[in-house]
Order: sequence, then structure tokens, then C-alpha cells
Amino acid sequence: MAAAKQVMPSEEPLSPFSRLFSMPGQDCFNIITIGCKTEGNAHAIVEGLKNTLINHPRFSSILETGLGEHKVKAKWIPTTVKVEDHVIVPDIDPNIENPDQFLEDYTTNMALSPMDKSKPLWEFHLLQLKTSYAGSVAVARFHHSLGDGMSLMSLLLACTRKTCDLEALPTFVVPKKSKARHICWSLIAWFWFIVRLLFHTCVEVFKSMVIVCFARDSVTPLKGKPGATISVNKFIHRIFSLDDVKVVKNAMNMTVNDVLLGVVQAGLSRYLSQKIDLNNKTSKSRKVLEKNNIYGVVFFNLRPNRNIEDLAKMMEKGSKSRWGNSIGYVLFPLWIRLEEDTLEYIRRAKITMDRKKLSLEPIFSFALLKFTMKVFGLKALKNLVNSIFSRTSVIFTNVVGPDEEISFFDHEISYIAASSCGVPQGLTIHIQSYVKKVIINLAVDLSVIPDPHHLCDLIIDSLNSMKSAVVEMGSYKLEV
Repeated sequence: MAAAKQVMPSEEPLSPFSRLFSMPGQDCFNIITIGCKTEGNAHAIVEGLKNTLINHPRFSSILETGLGEHKVKAKWIPTTVKVEDHVIVPDIDPNIENPDQFLEDYTTNMALSPMDKSKPLWEFHLLQLKTSYAGSVAVARFHHSLGDGMSLMSLLLACTRKTCDLEALPTFVVPKKSKARHICWSLIAWFWFIVRLLFHTCVEVFKSMVIVCFARDSVTPLKGKPGATISVNKFIHRIFSLDDVKVVKNAMNMTVNDVLLGVVQAGLSRYLSQKIDLNNKTSKSRKVLEKNNIYGVVFFNLRPNRNIEDLAKMMEKGSKSRWGNSIGYVLFPLWIRLEEDTLEYIRRAKITMDRKKLSLEPIFSFALLKFTMKVFGLKALKNLVNSIFSRTSVIFTNVVGPDEEISFFDHEISYIAASSCGVPQGLTIHIQSYVKKVIINLAVDLSVIPDPHHLCDLIIDSLNSMKSAVVEMGSYKLEV
């Protein structure tokens, strides 16, 4: 039987961040929605998981938190997994009136439901539901103690194969390498890079510590009322063209990430301007909006080896690969203004993000969390994490997906949307690319953002405005 291949690892202690995410009231989940082009086949998914996912130690172990009456060391305890208990196929009316709304409600209810900790902390829900973007939908829920979002997404993609070659793993866009330089110029460039790295690290780390310790966001419609409990209770996603993003990217000679971050800033600016009634766009009204200081948390993957080949081998042969929560963050000041030139949002995003990339702030933030845990304990770490999110308004993540069509256990994939819940933040924006599509997923607290569909519309409208602007400039070209 396929299940007989399951690897039974030895007990392992919990990492500091796994312990944090397993604390009472601190449950965090990663939610990944996979739109399939065809009707779902539960048997194929179960058999596929038996040969892949459960061979990973975390997915075949029970979480022992050590927080009960009998104080024991927190650890992962290997167990035999019955995959059928982790794949749920709900009975859905095929003639449901609004399938897109049903998917949003189902995903929200699933994300907010408690997870049975007497078995491994993951599950797949297969919905025989035709939506605007898919013929059926699989929704995966992973407890954050299993790993960070990037690790879990990479592991899931390691279970997929190209539709054009069912033995080949997905491929991703590889960044272009800079041209070789003369050795003298290389040494000068290297020295100048070190100087800039040290300078930007000192400046950005100092600003980050000031925000965490003293400053906080202005009170805007993006934040909840002071003292209110904030939690995600609504998930929505939309799909737009990656080619539209590339038109703007190539015209401005920037990265896709610069464009997407600029688009988000433009959309949030429009949303706030409407919420605080600045539609008249008078100079006085502009000053009111410009006085707001709004920060976002942008996550960085710190794992040096991002190849999914290692993860595929881990599941196939039981080999080892670095695993766990290994992410840093930067505190990003959002450019919230009413700009006549809509491309200014992208320029501002690039200027700020270039400084962040040319610093060690992500590594410092990760080290700060680990230091707090080791020196002051779990409660101090929990307070620090809550302080970071309470002083910011938005979480932003962007993940590069496969550049070719892939299938998930014989199910051709139409799109992949990812998000998370469990952190005290009213708005999380996750953007995922897939072939020629960009999927934007908003996770919101409806008491803070009561109209997430409208916010999503404004973000996409901002991209259309930027595309129109560069087309009028006549300086764009589309990458092939």
C-alpha cells in the first residue's frame, strides 16, 4: 500500500516560532485556495498525498505543546496518518445561486474553525463547485506551527507537476544576472555596496526600532478602534493579467514587485480618500491625508535554498532539507497621497523598497524575535509580535509562482490564491503570480474594512490607470 511508504521520524522539539504559534489565543493558519479546471477527484488527491505530503515529518506528527496540566517538553510526536481524515468533501448543491460568495463564506468559516490537535495540523477541503475562475476548488489549511507561508507554498508546489511533462517539477522565472565587469570595477562596486549596506542597515533598523517602541500608525479607516480585538473574518480574491503589470514594469524599468506595491499604495490612497470624504481634492483636503503616517509589514523569505527539488526529494526519499519558520520583516512606510500622476506611487515604492533591500533589516528583525524568545521567553515574544502588528495597518506579501501550467494530482490548476489568519491585523494583502495571471487575496476584519470588494476594485482600477498612463507615454514594451 502507498501508506506503507510513510517515513516515521523520531520525536523533535518545537522551534521557538512553532511554540509561539501554538500558544492559546495565538493560533495562526495559512490558507491556500487552488482553483482546478476540472471536477475534483477526492480519490486521486488522497492517493497523491499518501505518496508525498505525509512523508514530510511535520505532516505526519502530532503537536505536543507542553501547556497542559502535565508539564512536558514541547515537541513533535510521529504518528500514523490516515489521509482520508484530512481530506474533506462537503455536500454542496450544484445549482447554488452564488458560488463565488459561497466560496468566500466557506473559506472564512473553515479558517476560523478550531483545528483538532489530536492529529497532524493540516487538511484539504475539496469543493465540487464551479466558480468564475475554476471548475472545482481545493482549499488547504495549514497550522502556522508547521512552517512559514513560503515553506508551505513551496512544499505544496513540490507536489505538483507540469501539465506538459507529468514527471517534471514546476519552473519559476529566474532573475536576470548582471553582466560581468572588469575585476577593478567589481572591487569598487563591491566596496561601495558594503558601504551602502552598512549605512542603510543602521538607518532602517533605527527607524524600525523607533516604530516598534514609540511610534504607531495614525488612526484611519484601515485600523480598528483603540482597544478593539482585531481578527480576520473575510477572505476574497480577484485575478488580473500579469501582462498588464509587465507593461508598466517595462515602461518604468522597474520590477514586478515595485509595480504591485505601487498599485497597492494607489488603491489604498483612493480607498482612504473616499472614506474620509476627500473627493473634492482641495489642497486643504490633501494636507489632511498627507498627515497620516501609515506603515505596512512586508515579509521576506530568509531561507537561502528555495529549490522545490529538495522538498520533492524529502517527500519521496525521506531526505532532509532545511525547514521551519524562517522569515524576516521590514516596516514599510506607505505613500498615501492623492497624486495627479498615478505612476508616482510606483516611484515611491521603488525608492523605499530599494533602501529596505539594501539593508539587513529583515535579518535583524528575525534575530530580534529569536533573541526575545531565548532571553525573555514566550510571553515576551508574544507581546513583541502583537506590538508590531498593533502599530501597523497592513500586511503585504508577494510570491512568485510557476511560469508554466501545472497540475495537482491530475487536476490542472487554474489559479492559486494564498493568505493567512490569526494575527491581530485588519488587512492582509497577499499577491501570487501563476503563469500569466496575478491573484490578489485580501484577508480583512469586516469591522475595519466592511467593503473589501470595493477596496479590491480600487486596487485593480489603479493598475488599469497606470497601464493607460504608460500607453499614452508610448514607452512600453511587453516581455515575451
